Amino acid sequence: MRPARSVMKRIIVLVLLLLAAMPARAQDAFLTALPGLGGGFGAQVEAVERLGALGDPRALPALRALSEGRLLRLADGTLLIRDGATQVNAATGAPQQAAEADTQRININNRVRGALRGALGQLQIISPDPDERFAAAEAIFRSRNAANVPLLEAALARESVPRVRERIALALAASRLVASDPAAKLAGITALGATASPEARSILLEARAANADVLPQIEAAVADIDRRLAIRRVAETAFQGLSLGSVLLLAALGLAVTFGVMGVINMAHGEFVMLGAYTTVIVQDLARDIPWLQPWSLPLAVPMAFLVTAAIGAAMERGLIRHLYGRPLETLLLTFGVGMMIQQAVRLAFGAQNREVISPPWMQGTLMLPFDVPVTANRLWILCFSLVIFALILAAIRMTRFGLEMRAVTQRRAIAAAMGIRTGRVDALTFAFGSGIAGIAGVALSQIDNVSPNLGTGYIIDSFLVVVFGGVGSLAGTLIAAFGLGVINKMLEPWAGAVLAKVFVLVAVMVFIQRRPRGLFPQKGRAAEA
Repeated sequence: MRPARSVMKRIIVLVLLLLAAMPARAQDAFLTALPGLGGGFGAQVEAVERLGALGDPRALPALRALSEGRLLRLADGTLLIRDGATQVNAATGAPQQAAEADTQRININNRVRGALRGALGQLQIISPDPDERFAAAEAIFRSRNAANVPLLEAALARESVPRVRERIALALAASRLVASDPAAKLAGITALGATASPEARSILLEARAANADVLPQIEAAVADIDRRLAIRRVAETAFQGLSLGSVLLLAALGLAVTFGVMGVINMAHGEFVMLGAYTTVIVQDLARDIPWLQPWSLPLAVPMAFLVTAAIGAAMERGLIRHLYGRPLETLLLTFGVGMMIQQAVRLAFGAQNREVISPPWMQGTLMLPFDVPVTANRLWILCFSLVIFALILAAIRMTRFGLEMRAVTQRRAIAAAMGIRTGRVDALTFAFGSGIAGIAGVALSQIDNVSPNLGTGYIIDSFLVVVFGGVGSLAGTLIAAFGLGVINKMLEPWAGAVLAKVFVLVAVMVFIQRRPRGLFPQKGRAAEA
């Protein structure tokens, strides 16, 4: 038993000695590599790569200081890190002040900077901060070193944040591409080809000259990326077109009621949109001193804008427009003059400068749709909001007594009056309804455009274009025309530019109206005869 116990004691002592020696060896490796940061450019590159491979967190401050120009060298070779007015020893981390005349800032070149990106990425990839891990993956991706493959594989296995995980996977694929192992190289090519990243495409194109043995695989991967990028461009164009269409729909819905249903050419429609935007400004200013109400100021502005513009519209109809039914030219001139008066009144009340409307937190930021299509949250909310408003308007016209009376008066005013319907009241409510919808549009437009007295001027022509193209009096036509014109406009912009695209759309609509004067969805029956 004694020999066995003696052998066991010796093994335990040997293991303890090895464990005790490990930190010292790591410390010796760190202290051995550190002075190289103060040498020539070649020595700096070698020292940076060694410190990055060690994985010692004490190397991170020195490497950051070297990258940012804060690493100093004393005459005896000691390295100091300048942090504001203080200085610390790069090897020990202890404070060590030195006179400015006794220190020399260490300079680096582009080769050292490239090595620093990779080394900093190696050390930061295990950081608890997701943003720092993302930056580390980005640095490793740009350095593209096959030695980082094991580090990235381990980081990818434990990563849970999607955007960081995606970046680590891209860095891993780029690092495998420069490996000497053919299997790893093919795995990197396949992974890069599975992305829709322009950066991955550039890397593959650069790798063609040095990888003739896998050139067919590289070409196939580039073709896959090109297909995915084409799908992304189509999806981006489609969303931009739908986004523009939602804005046109909101601006045109109120006009579809006042012009399409009542036959009143309301040139002050843009000013009602502007009044809705200024109502949003007022509501937000009132909610500024109430913290719990601030995130809900925008939803609260929707009914307020509707009520304000509806009241002004009702007063305008009762005081002016009701005397001019059946006289479209006089109505056009009257409403144009009223619109100019509203603009001037707003300038006097709020000034001519733009007013700021802050989006609530849930409408800020960028979202990623399938195929990595980036969309702004406020545009997506406005798209959904426009569809909800359209559905509510359609329900109000088709499923309520007010809607039934409104359709009866516009189709056969005399018969409706004979049946006891108060036609004057219906006229006022209908015009107020259309004006209120324009105010709601102003709430949405305040999130994507400058709130100024001229806000509605840019939408009045487009609104009439949508209503006429879709078919006067047809809400379904207004919906299809708004989104159709929006998508067509955005499809033409890359080829012709924003201004010429609008010109082409306008000419196309004019030609279409020559063929079909009643628009896409003309009214039928008694509504068309009225």
